[in-house]
Amino acid sequence: MRVKVLLGLVTLLGLCPISIASAQQLSFWSWRVEDQTFYDEIGREFAAANPGISVKFIPYRNTEYATILSTALAAGSGPDIVHTRAYGALAQLADAGFLLPVDGQLIKGLDDFPRPLLTAARGRKDPRIFGVPFATQTIGVFYNVPLLKKAGVERIPPTWGEFRQMLDRVKRAGIIPVANGGKDGLVLEQLFGAVGPMFYGGTALFNDVLTGKRDFTDPGFIRALKEVQALAPYLPPNFMGVGYDDQRALFYNEQAAFIFGGSWEIGYWRTQNKALDFAFVPAPPETPGGPQYVSHFADGNYSINAKTPHRAAALRFLNHLATKEYGQQFTSKLAQVSAVPGVKSTDPVLSNVIAYNEKFATPYVMLVGFRYENPTGSKLLQDGLQNLLSGKATAEQVAAEVTKGVAAWHKPFQH
Repeated sequence: MRVKVLLGLVTLLGLCPISIASAQQLSFWSWRVEDQTFYDEIGREFAAANPGISVKFIPYRNTEYATILSTALAAGSGPDIVHTRAYGALAQLADAGFLLPVDGQLIKGLDDFPRPLLTAARGRKDPRIFGVPFATQTIGVFYNVPLLKKAGVERIPPTWGEFRQMLDRVKRAGIIPVANGGKDGLVLEQLFGAVGPMFYGGTALFNDVLTGKRDFTDPGFIRALKEVQALAPYLPPNFMGVGYDDQRALFYNEQAAFIFGGSWEIGYWRTQNKALDFAFVPAPPETPGGPQYVSHFADGNYSINAKTPHRAAALRFLNHLATKEYGQQFTSKLAQVSAVPGVKSTDPVLSNVIAYNEKFATPYVMLVGFRYENPTGSKLLQDGLQNLLSGKATAEQVAAEVTKGVAAWHKPFQH
């Protein structure tokens, strides 16, 4: 009896291989429906190398995942492996005690990850790390090369004003200029992330609103809202009824010339249309050679449910997800930038994204700085953009509402 107890303790601590007799299945929840095939393959490879452990990947719709996950965790259930968002979304789960803290002793190589990515994996009240960072993302402008040629456009114009004129030309050619819709607020936030920094000043404003030196009623932020509003004539017909999946289809089915979105889409578009010829650029500057920006952020983490009954197996799986071997698989097969240090891209579009990010990166303002409490800056901005584009609010009103909402919890605004 004593031997069995000792063996059980050794297995729990992960100090010896888990036996077939004690087979464990790890449930892995995510919002990445598009990546089902990839994660199923990773699960099979991990199971083959770790007899006795299997991994079941269970994705939910992007717009529903947060609610489903938080409800399950609050009820004391949920998955073993949690695909967590970064920054505030992770901090809310971590500070509530739902996630297992990890460190460089539990996860080999974790201390080598870039500091900004580890910061995005920390709680707010509890500053420990609660996951292995999985990817970084960049938001900018994607365009269909053949559609632009069909409209008589040979190159992306050097300034924003000329870019707007080019959208008119594309529209006259009978092509939808911009695929983005307004049904789902998160894609309007992405549109703002691609265009807005150029007008509000990128990182300078971000730092000032964090410290309270300025707020979102700043003239530059209002100007950014107005520039997004001015794109309405170039969006799809009845764009307020066009959702996230709709706009993606408009782009990969080659019905729209441009889409303002994130680098995570590259691999998905390629799976939907292998012949799709597209490229990536930052939004053109206001003046020739002027400042340009791409919004950049840590996408999220691989975390462990604090109440998992399979802690040792879950830690073993996270150790695998922190390896360079896994990171390279992630980047090569999904065409996304793995958070694992030292991983290289072979996708030409993704390589351009990485190059532009190195030159022009600025924090994706609401996600990076203002999703830590409710109402989140993202929710306020998304609602405001929907009201702005549907004619229910002015840019000044949206800026005031965002500032007022964030001030409910952001102390630097409370004066």
